[in-house]
Amino acid sequence: MTDRKPCKVCNFTRQKSYGVVVPSLDELKLKGSEFLGFSPGQPVTVVLDNDGTIVEDQAYFLCLPLDTKFMLLHEKEKWSPVRRVDGGTAWMARDSIAAAPWLDLAQQLKRDLASIILMSDEDLQTLVDAPSIELASAVGFQEKKAQDLQETLQRVLDRREEERQSKELLQLYLKAAEKEGGQQADQSRPGQEEAGDLGVETMEVDSGSGFVSRTLMVLKGKTSPETRLSTEDLQMVVTRGVEAMERVLGLDRTRTSALLQACEAELTGRLQQIQAVQSIRGSAQLDGSRGSS
Repeated sequence: MTDRKPCKVCNFTRQKSYGVVVPSLDELKLKGSEFLGFSPGQPVTVVLDNDGTIVEDQAYFLCLPLDTKFMLLHEKEKWSPVRRVDGGTAWMARDSIAAAPWLDLAQQLKRDLASIILMSDEDLQTLVDAPSIELASAVGFQEKKAQDLQETLQRVLDRREEERQSKELLQLYLKAAEKEGGQQADQSRPGQEEAGDLGVETMEVDSGSGFVSRTLMVLKGKTSPETRLSTEDLQMVVTRGVEAMERVLGLDRTRTSALLQACEAELTGRLQQIQAVQSIRGSAQLDGSRGSS
């Protein structure tokens, strides 16, 4: 029977290191993977920790000195030397950072979880895609807590995307409303007789209705007048009710009722958009405060 050989195993960050006694290279892979928390059956590559030499031959393994330290690597991990410039913790700045770009980000989280708020979407996505086992080791968490952290980061990304979409919708709406308002103003200029019929200047307030005369003209328009009114005017129209607006506009009951329903729907939509944006901002601030605590 082959003599059992004492040796050491570590992961590629060198934060985990264990002593094992094994009779073969295959047994080193099995027991080392178990100690390091690798998934069962996951392929690993064995290299010498001191110089990165790949160990694939059983005879070569047996020729190595006792207590040789080996590094077990996953498919996308690469060996790199230790740069002992800060007491042995310089692994954070090693050459393999290109193979694991999330390491520096993980260290930021380890120092201050609130730094999530300042990270870009690309940085957050990098952490979400990182192997949970290695992330747990780098941050100093249990694997389950690292998985929970990645789920939280994904929620932050989702909320940012929702907020971005809400802002884009609001910007599109404001541009459309501004364009419609400009078109309405252009249409009203040659028709000064309409303002004359109302007996007021375009921007004067009608004493009987309390509305600006231009607002009255917009309400009497035929093309979605509710989209060209301010939120304040919409609230006033909805508050007045059908009978009052019927007298103010001089329209029949059916047309006035339909106009008020359109104004109410437009007002509700605007308020829902504002509430959605405020809710997203409030959630982001709450997550930030929880992270800092």
